[in-house]
Amino acid sequence: MFRYFLRRTSMTAVTLSLVGIAVFLIMRMIPGDPASLMLGESATDAQLEILRSRWGLDQPLPIQFGYWLASVLSGDFGISTRTGQIVLPLILDRFAVTASIVVLAVFIAVAIAVPAGMIAAWRQNSLIDIVAVAVATLLLSIPSFWLGLIMLLIFGLKLGWVPVLGFVGFDENLLRAASFIILPVITLALIETGVLIRMARASTIEVLRLEYVAHARAKGVPEWRVLLRHVFPNAFAPTLTLIGLMLGNLLGGIAVLETVFTLPGIGRLLVESIFARDYPVVQGCLLLTATVFVLINLVVDLLYPVFDPRITVE
Repeated sequence: MFRYFLRRTSMTAVTLSLVGIAVFLIMRMIPGDPASLMLGESATDAQLEILRSRWGLDQPLPIQFGYWLASVLSGDFGISTRTGQIVLPLILDRFAVTASIVVLAVFIAVAIAVPAGMIAAWRQNSLIDIVAVAVATLLLSIPSFWLGLIMLLIFGLKLGWVPVLGFVGFDENLLRAASFIILPVITLALIETGVLIRMARASTIEVLRLEYVAHARAKGVPEWRVLLRHVFPNAFAPTLTLIGLMLGNLLGGIAVLETVFTLPGIGRLLVESIFARDYPVVQGCLLLTATVFVLINLVVDLLYPVFDPRITVE
């Protein structure tokens, strides 16, 4: 197990290094002088030179990368040119909003979709299976922004159960904050439930056809024990992969929902910073979301042996 852990963490370290290089190069490939874009057209030559010297922009690219890497490793992501705030606390505050929505939504989706998909597979071609597949297909076909707008229209404007605009932090008022994120969480959970039902159903059908399941049934093992002990662990492994990818993708890709619900998440911050040419914030957002994505997949890799005993960990 230790060798398996060491191998996976080593691969993750290499991946994170490549992520850092990619983020640095992407920002340097953007057309225009970063100093001019940060300070604006009214900046003097002296101001431009001071900024270039401060950020090492007047140095060769490898030296610039060294300066940038040293700053990042020390927790210095720079200062926002749009708001003047320190970048790291800014993106961490926004990331907390996004993470709370995504984690809750995925947890709800998994709690609903995995049992539903497995039951549908267990009762394949029955009415339960047909209904589960139909619901999953319907949820897959609905755009998230459209569903979010419908939820706002019904529960926000028509019924008045939840506020339509604004946001309150969890540290200010827990119940008030929950009222602002409940619709985004439900919207995201419904969309992802469709994907997970299809995956859980497909993987469970495949496992149910294996010989050891038929052998366990032939020995007279109770059906509930066959499902829980023999089918679920092996069927859940592919779904676990999808959950890891889903978490990573959603953390960096729910800018549309955050815009619909006017939530101050990291996706919305990234879009606003791109339009404002706020490169320190853009760079910090990209690096943070990519790092979280890689670390989530590391956790998924380390959990594989728990659910799938066929994976060797020597």
